[in-house]
Amino acid sequence: MLALAALVIWLYLFFAHGRFWLSGPELPKSSPQQTQIISGAWPAVDIIIPARDEAETIATVIASLVAQDYPGVFRLTLVDDNSSDRTAAAAASACSASHLRIIEGEPRPEGWSGKLWALSQGVAATSAPVILFTDADIVHEPAHLSVLVAHLQAAQLEMASEMVRLNCSTFAERALVPAFVYFFQMLYPFARVNDPRSRVAAAAGGTVLIRREALERIGGIEAIRSALIDDVTLAQAVKTIGPIYLGHTRLASSIRPYPGFTAIWQMIARTAFTQLRHSSVLLLLTLAALALLWLVPLWSSVSAHGGPRIAGLAVSGLAALSYIPTLMRYRRSPLWVLALPFIALFYMAATLGSACNHWFGGGASWKNRSYGQQRE
Repeated sequence: MLALAALVIWLYLFFAHGRFWLSGPELPKSSPQQTQIISGAWPAVDIIIPARDEAETIATVIASLVAQDYPGVFRLTLVDDNSSDRTAAAAASACSASHLRIIEGEPRPEGWSGKLWALSQGVAATSAPVILFTDADIVHEPAHLSVLVAHLQAAQLEMASEMVRLNCSTFAERALVPAFVYFFQMLYPFARVNDPRSRVAAAAGGTVLIRREALERIGGIEAIRSALIDDVTLAQAVKTIGPIYLGHTRLASSIRPYPGFTAIWQMIARTAFTQLRHSSVLLLLTLAALALLWLVPLWSSVSAHGGPRIAGLAVSGLAALSYIPTLMRYRRSPLWVLALPFIALFYMAATLGSACNHWFGGGASWKNRSYGQQRE
C-alpha cells in the first residue's frame, strides 16, 4: 500500500506539479526583449551588496559588478555588516572610489536578521528606481544586469530573481549541490512562481532585482526584518502586489565553497527547521513524506514482490527521469540518479539536525552571529 501511495504522489509530481523537473526557465544572454528598450529608457539601478566577513571573495565580486555592460546608470553600494576581517578594504581595492560606496553598518537592532538590516541601510542610502540585491559571493558576467533589467521591464514585473550556478567542484558538492537545486525546484516550482494566478512565491537571494516602488508598497525591508529565509519571504510579500519571476541563470555563479559534507550539512540545518515554522508536527509530517517518496520505493524495489515491487520500480524510474535535467545543468553523470534516495536521506537527517539545533543549541547562526529562537 505504501509503494502504491508513493506511485500516486510521484505521478502527480511528475505530470502536474508545475513541471519542476525541467530545471527552467533561463533567460538568454541576449533577446528581443533587450533590444526593445531604447537608449535612455534603461532605469538607473542601485546594486546593494551586504557583506560580513567576506574578504576572500568580495574583491572578485565587486570587479565583476563594475564590469557590467549595462547601458543605463548603475551604482554599487557595499554595506559592511560589522565584519571582523578586511572585507571593506578588499572591496575598495577592487575598483576606484568613484565606482563604489562603502557604508559601515550600524549595530544590528533587536528583531532584525543581519542581512536584512544591512540591506535596509543600503536601501536608505540610495535612490534609484530599481535595486539589485546580490550576495558577496556571487560573480556576474558582464551582460547579467542588462538581461535582468530587460526582462523586468519587458514583462512588467515587480521583481525578478535567479538561481545562480552554485559551486560544484568537490566530491561533497558534486553529490549534494545539484540535489539542493532539485529539491528547491520541487518545493517551489518555478512555473508556478511565475504564474500570477498561483499563490506559490519564492526567490533565490543571491540575485534579486526589485522595483523600489514595489519594495515601498510592501512596507520596505522592515516589513520582513526578522525573516531568516529572507528571499522567499520577500517574494511572498511582493507577489501580493504584482507579478514576479524566478529562473535559472548561467550569467552569475557562486564562488562560495562547500569543501565537505559537514559544510553542506550546516548550510541545510541553518534554516530547514525555520522553513517548517519550528513546528514539530510539520517536521514529523515532512520526514514521513520524504521517507514515503524516497525510501519506501527503494525498499519496495529491492525486497518486495508483485504489485509493490512494480510500483517501487515505477517510482524509481520517475524520480530518476525527473533528476536528469538538473544533473545536466551541473554537467554531472546521469548515474548520480542511483544515489538520489541516499542523498534524500542526508537531507532528511540535516533537517532533523536543524530541529535539534533549535531545541538544544539555541537556534540558527551564521557568520558568528546567533539568532537564538528568532522566528521566520
